[in-house]
Amino acid sequence: MEPYLHSQNAPIFPCSPTSLTSTVISMASIRSSTPSFISSSHSRSLKRSSGQSSDALQRDPKKGLSRILRKDAAIKAIERKANSKKYNNLWPKAVLEALDEAIQENLWETALKKDHLKRFSFKGVITKSFKIFGLLRQQQWYEPRCQTYTKLLMLLSKCRQPEQASLLFQIMFSEGLKPSIDVYTALVSAYGQSGLLHKAISTVVEMKSVSDCKPDVRTYSILIDCCTRHRRFDLLKEIFADMSYLGITCNTVTYNTIINGFGKAKMFEQMESLLLEMIESDSCPPDLITFNTFIRAYGNSEQIEKMEKWYNEFQLMGIEPDIWTYNTMITSYGKAGMYDKMVSVLNFMEKRFFSPTIVTMNTIIDVFGRAGNIEEMEEYFKKMKFQGMKPNSVTFCSLVNAYGKSGNIEKVDSILRQIENSDVVPDTPLFNCLINVYGQAGDVRKMGDLFLEMKENKCEPDGITFATMIRALKAQGMTEAAQRLENKLIVGRDDE
Repeated sequence: MEPYLHSQNAPIFPCSPTSLTSTVISMASIRSSTPSFISSSHSRSLKRSSGQSSDALQRDPKKGLSRILRKDAAIKAIERKANSKKYNNLWPKAVLEALDEAIQENLWETALKKDHLKRFSFKGVITKSFKIFGLLRQQQWYEPRCQTYTKLLMLLSKCRQPEQASLLFQIMFSEGLKPSIDVYTALVSAYGQSGLLHKAISTVVEMKSVSDCKPDVRTYSILIDCCTRHRRFDLLKEIFADMSYLGITCNTVTYNTIINGFGKAKMFEQMESLLLEMIESDSCPPDLITFNTFIRAYGNSEQIEKMEKWYNEFQLMGIEPDIWTYNTMITSYGKAGMYDKMVSVLNFMEKRFFSPTIVTMNTIIDVFGRAGNIEEMEEYFKKMKFQGMKPNSVTFCSLVNAYGKSGNIEKVDSILRQIENSDVVPDTPLFNCLINVYGQAGDVRKMGDLFLEMKENKCEPDGITFATMIRALKAQGMTEAAQRLENKLIVGRDDE
């Protein structure tokens, strides 16, 4: 147990020997010890670095690269062939890899895309064809499998596409395939994540009437998670009663899910009460996820004393913090303007041999940038590179925003050159930051160039992109150009 945050003799905050009267839950899990929070803005995608390559790739990079290129070419060829009906005996591995690739990258429109109309009858419903999945289904060797449908339904759940999920479920029935528990659970998730809780609950009710498909603890955990995400805590009592009737008991995951929901809704009394239930339970003890959930809930609400108290309490329970804990605390201290404590946590991590991650450094850079402390921001940016960490799009977003806010466009130009000379793949948020800074500076030409570059890089502009450009054009008195862009945006939405 480690009741001190700094060193064994120099605590940042003391560990008070209070009784364990509250409840703790956390959402992040990874091993470590010391406080830290991971900001949601740090989860953006980046180009794979060479450091992530396999041993084989390092031994023979040319051979490894050619293998990757061949695979990518095969997948692209499959995507092109998906628009035609004449390919019905393709190489199985290529088709399945293309489908897996689309699923992994959350490309539901590639995995399941309407391109040409294809009719099949199910209760008189006329549905549209799917892209790669449609190509898979027309192969001579195709055999419907629940595992494939489960993956696709979970993809649609992540992408908030409940209508497509319902359609996919109907297709499965049309192929004579009996849904498994996993398929039904994925459908519950697809409805619930989109807020269609009545449909999610109806699906669970339907499961109870199907032999060998009774809902299990995972099904109910997902349903509970959806209810808490949408602040429908009033539904939990009925769900618990249903679970009890079926003889399904809550596990630690279920408790953590509810605690996370209470924490996000700032229902701290209920959150701590539930933790107490876990502590008194023999079968559902709190774990590291519970720990991190409590730290994040109080940290996000800037209740620093409560966060520090629970940091100590969980260690008294024998639960050690991890890198996520420390990242969360760094974020919380930064948000509260407690920069000394934020830096102390970083120093503590290094003394305890917890290597700061890219998330840790990005958080500190962002905190100092938002505070207008450019000197400290640049210092930690240098430290980050000195430690061998490659800046990513999140890093550059923070730098661009800070320099833009301080009116230092020359520094923004320098960052832009660094991005161009790095292996970072600019994403939509990074382009939006750059467009916003140059727009506010009145450099409409540069803003337009970035917008064109964004489209050339196949980086989709979003509502923020257009709103930023329209605002910048209006600020420069270019009302006609702003109106044309606004009209284009409206027409684009109508075409969707």
